[in-house]
Amino acid sequence: MTTAARPTLDPARGRTNAAPSLQISAKALPSHTKLKFRKPGQGAEYELSTEEMRQELFQNEADNSEKRFLDFKSDQKLQEEKRKFIEMAKREEEDDPESETDESESSSDDDDDDETEELMRELAKIKRERAEQQARKEQQRLEEEEEENQLKAASGNPLLTQQPDFSVKRRWDDDVVFKNQASGTDDKPKRRFVNDMLRSDFHRKFMNRYIH
Repeated sequence: MTTAARPTLDPARGRTNAAPSLQISAKALPSHTKLKFRKPGQGAEYELSTEEMRQELFQNEADNSEKRFLDFKSDQKLQEEKRKFIEMAKREEEDDPESETDESESSSDDDDDDETEELMRELAKIKRERAEQQARKEQQRLEEEEEENQLKAASGNPLLTQQPDFSVKRRWDDDVVFKNQASGTDDKPKRRFVNDMLRSDFHRKFMNRYIH
């Protein structure tokens, strides 16, 4: 007689020395136990601050170069105006040779002071005009951008741009060849229920086909 159906020693003794039957799924184990930090190139805080510093340095450099260019142009104009004033003073001295040397020297000094003051006023005027012109350009640019944004917003709204159309649209299958081909399919007599086997439609068809 076989002993295959009999329990073995460990199940017979119970759970004292048996192997553990606990099973844990791999998905139930703890995962992602470490924090993930941003790597270089993923927009970390120090990278953003470095990028902002670079942009600020570039902007300051551009402003400084523009300022130096304007100062250079202003200095050139100042030197040109000074040269013109000196040439004019020399021509006036040549036209009046009888004046005394002291008076000419004092007048030349006064003229130099006046020329310097005039040139400083002219330089301040030029700087003020340039600043006003730049402010006007900036205001005009802002107005153009605002107008363009309003135009885009108005053109992007289909409720504002759509024109009223009262025409009746045709269906996509109005001019097909096989239209209304199944018009006679509903002419068949409907089945009716009669609670009498001798007067039912099936019995009448059967009698007409096989008996008569």
